[in-house]
Amino acid sequence: MWQEYLDQIQKGDTKSLARAITLVENEHPGYEELLQLLPIASTKVIGITGPPGAGKSTLVDGLLDKIVTSGKKAGVICVDPSSPFNMGALLGDRIRMSNWYTNPNVFIRSLATRGSMGGLHPKIIEITDLLKVFPFDYIIVETVGVGQSEIEIAGLADVTAVVLVPEAGDEVQTMKAGLMEIADIFVVNKSDRPEADVFVRHLKQMLAPSFSKHYHEVPV
Repeated sequence: MWQEYLDQIQKGDTKSLARAITLVENEHPGYEELLQLLPIASTKVIGITGPPGAGKSTLVDGLLDKIVTSGKKAGVICVDPSSPFNMGALLGDRIRMSNWYTNPNVFIRSLATRGSMGGLHPKIIEITDLLKVFPFDYIIVETVGVGQSEIEIAGLADVTAVVLVPEAGDEVQTMKAGLMEIADIFVVNKSDRPEADVFVRHLKQMLAPSFSKHYHEVPV
């Protein structure tokens, strides 16, 4: 059974991938056997995080456009807040990416945090490993938000982008230490606002003392 799932996933069967994710997510009896069969894969993982309302889904939408236009395939995991009633995902933000749901080169799956404090699903590593076996060129993981408790994304992603908006100055100040630990790139969304240039300048100034700890300056 599990070998058959793996064979179908490696062939690019999205239904088998979706079913396998559900089995792992719900800890179906024997799911560990499937995980043990997974070969090591090196598909690049892009992590997208940032405060609620910063436009993370908008950035993911833009990335998908670039990836698909270049003839590549992408798998997307969107981690959403859990409903306090049934622990399922609150999927309102996914509407803006609805254009991609029927695209054969894009696979999107929403997961609930289920009470996890790291902004990710408790089985996110295992589910990402499943996606790596599928013939995707890129995997994108979008988290619930950002903060000291969400540094978990840095351990999962090859590149982590932190999305901010011009009015997030106070949030950056309070989250500064955590941001510097996880960010490979800062993306300032809604850059058409008049205060955007000032925010970028202030952001670079706030982060300057930490740049010396990195091998390179983190792009903003």
